[in-house]
Amino acid sequence: MTPARPALFWIVTLALIGTAAVLLRDVLLPFVAAMALAYLLAPLVNRLEQIGINRGAATLLMLVAFLLAAVTALALTVPMLVSEISILFEKLPSYIDRLKALATDPNFPTLGKLVAMTMGEVERSSGELMSLGAGWLSEALRSLWSDGRMLLSLFSLVVVTPIVTAYLVYDWNRLLGALDGLVPESQRATVRRLAGEIDDTIAAFLRGQGMICLLLGLFYALVLRAIGLNHGVLIGLISGVLAFIPYVGSLTGLVLSVAVAIAQFGLSWPTILGVLGIFFVGQSAADYVLAPYFVGSKVHVNPVWLIFALFAFGYLFGFVGLLIAVPLAASIGVLVRFALKHNLAPAVDGSQPAPVRPEVDLGKTAPQQPWH
Repeated sequence: MTPARPALFWIVTLALIGTAAVLLRDVLLPFVAAMALAYLLAPLVNRLEQIGINRGAATLLMLVAFLLAAVTALALTVPMLVSEISILFEKLPSYIDRLKALATDPNFPTLGKLVAMTMGEVERSSGELMSLGAGWLSEALRSLWSDGRMLLSLFSLVVVTPIVTAYLVYDWNRLLGALDGLVPESQRATVRRLAGEIDDTIAAFLRGQGMICLLLGLFYALVLRAIGLNHGVLIGLISGVLAFIPYVGSLTGLVLSVAVAIAQFGLSWPTILGVLGIFFVGQSAADYVLAPYFVGSKVHVNPVWLIFALFAFGYLFGFVGLLIAVPLAASIGVLVRFALKHNLAPAVDGSQPAPVRPEVDLGKTAPQQPWH
């Protein structure tokens, strides 16, 4: 087989997989979610197996523990979110009245013009909200029962995902061994090294950025609540979740907090400056304290590339695209850096780049667990 034929084979294979993923994106959610859960739980199951627990029992134990943690988190957060949203609807008329007062205040003509430009739309939207609410709810319920795809997606996410996750976690090492066997032996060491780098990058980014999201969400929620800002807990949670995308969470929380502060307190500069200070401190702590400690220097995921990947894969695959955007962005980044280093970057003396040498000690790599 000539060198060009394997490359052509993999290009065609990836193109077919991408086309099938786009066409089947409506049914991929439970399987992608199961793969993500299996990736997170498989190392823990491996550790339990190493201390003598049967793999089937370890798989069941970890899956039950994860489901209990997820249910507990939902039980704690959903009532809080419902309460915050109900308070928001209750205070919405007072917010609109305060904005009207700002729009007619002669001391702030520029702000008045800006508010006046949007008040018509705000009033129309708030006036239509209650009339549309009942119709939207009934239509959503009818759609839930009449649209088979929605019912199938809900059923598959609740029932199919845990089952597929259990099978994937149980057979995780065998699956990796089978994939390892498909790689030509002459390229196996290089592929293992790249796969290990991709695995390290994804794992470190998910663990580190997840911890940063949790800490920032708690910080914003507690501090905004402490200064008396309405919906501070809701804004803090939103900011913490969106902090998975660098800078997006803090910017979103800042805009929402300033808007709520103006609607609640009017044009109170001490409050607005206090909100600005809170998000400046939070983002600075994330950049200079939390990120170096939790993420480290070995994660090379450019924020611009990550934001583009989230938008691009979200546009192509919807919610499934958001789940696969981070690992794909990290994987593509590792492969591009490898290509630039070993194939495209010329040597300093003008000679051809040195061939890639296997740097992995195959004796230290388990045959059935080469990457993860």
